[in-house]
Amino acid sequence: MNTDITVQELHERLQKGEKLNLFDVRELHEYEAFNIGATLIPLGELPGKLADLAPLKNEEIIVHCRSGARSGNAKMYLNSEGFTNVRNVLGGMNAWQTEISE
Repeated sequence: MNTDITVQELHERLQKGEKLNLFDVRELHEYEAFNIGATLIPLGELPGKLADLAPLKNEEIIVHCRSGARSGNAKMYLNSEGFTNVRNVLGGMNAWQTEISE
């Protein structure tokens, strides 16, 4: 069962230096304004990136956006394409900026 991930759990794993398959599905201007180091793949470009992502089909993939809605759609899409362990960051970057103080 692929459960979603909280910003706290994600932050802890990043702090530990874990290498994560972390993707930001927001638009470029949002990413440039604030990002946590994820690889940018805007949601609309995701179908064109499936071949690049194929090696990760059975690995954990973490997706995030501003609020969790677009990344929820990305998760559903990737699941429908056979990806087995996709996790959505609950609350997205809104929650990150509210709950994680660096």
